[in-house]
Amino acid sequence: MNVPLLDLKAQYATIKDDIDTAIAEVMTSQYFILGPRVESCETAIAEYSDCKHAVGVSSGTDALLIALMAESVGPGDEVITSPYTFFATGGSISRLGATPVFVDIDPETYNIDPAGIETAITEKTRAIIPVHLYGQMADMDAIMDIARRNELIVIEDAAQAIGAEDKGKRAGSIGDYGCFSFFPSKNLGAAGDGGMVTVQDEARATALQKLRSHGSHPKYYHAMIGGNFRLDSLQAAIVHAKLPHLDSWTEGRQRNADRYNRLIEEAMKQSDGRVIGTPACTQSRHIYNQYVVRVPNRDTVRERLKEAGVGCEVYYPVPLHLQECFTHLGHTVGDFPESERAATETIALPVFPELSEPQARHVIDSLVAALQD
Repeated sequence: MNVPLLDLKAQYATIKDDIDTAIAEVMTSQYFILGPRVESCETAIAEYSDCKHAVGVSSGTDALLIALMAESVGPGDEVITSPYTFFATGGSISRLGATPVFVDIDPETYNIDPAGIETAITEKTRAIIPVHLYGQMADMDAIMDIARRNELIVIEDAAQAIGAEDKGKRAGSIGDYGCFSFFPSKNLGAAGDGGMVTVQDEARATALQKLRSHGSHPKYYHAMIGGNFRLDSLQAAIVHAKLPHLDSWTEGRQRNADRYNRLIEEAMKQSDGRVIGTPACTQSRHIYNQYVVRVPNRDTVRERLKEAGVGCEVYYPVPLHLQECFTHLGHTVGDFPESERAATETIALPVFPELSEPQARHVIDSLVAALQD
């Protein structure tokens, strides 16, 4: 049996008519950049995320970048974030000439540990970017308390967390900015790159709208320097067509995660002491963009899973502080031990909504067999 890490073809088959209709409407209109379909998508995402405003942009990376630009973050500034995340989080900070300041993760959730944030704040600190990794929100109550006491901007990196909740509050609705990605593999994916920034403040929404179109308003008049960060109508139409299905897909992922937890618990009762670490669900709504387990001899396990036809991936094998491009920050192995340990022990298993019971059993049977080698 072959079980892919993600099966977008299975998803498309269930909503083909909706997607094809949305694409056909855009093609008929020949309106491809911004426009009414982007505006409709923005309105829908803002409502879904309990936000007053949403601004469509060209990718999740550009969502982070434009949020930092809106706050004039640049050379001489510091931005606190996690070293255990996709490169875009730290890369966007550095791209503007600012300095990423890393704080280690909570080993249970893989999200930034608020206990380390306050000691990392200096007179140069301008913002905090908590990452809601794998579909579960960071501890936003603690982070917002620290930020407000120190007059810092909070930019939620919610690229993997659309619809996730922290004590009933949606991802992207708590900080000053929420940044989302519609990369095809996300729970709500486009047919290419796309992103969204959510805000509660109208002035910030207006600034983002200007910045995504080279800082112009009206057209050809520039009060600021922005970039070409516009969301295509085609991608917006596809995302908007998928949005009504998102909650049912989330429920499917949650069922699969519960099934995995049960199967792993059953397998561990019969094991010889080997342990599989399952995801900790500490917030009120985990959307399982990934289902990540901890295992010994991770790289060997990964190869055995692939041999068994099980799709799997490592998110992420090298923490940001050990990336070559960040050598100038002066970090070494051991600086952020929990991030480093996660990078060597974790592996993501298939959790897409259409995963069947036989497929799930094959995944866990293969995982247990891999641990016995």
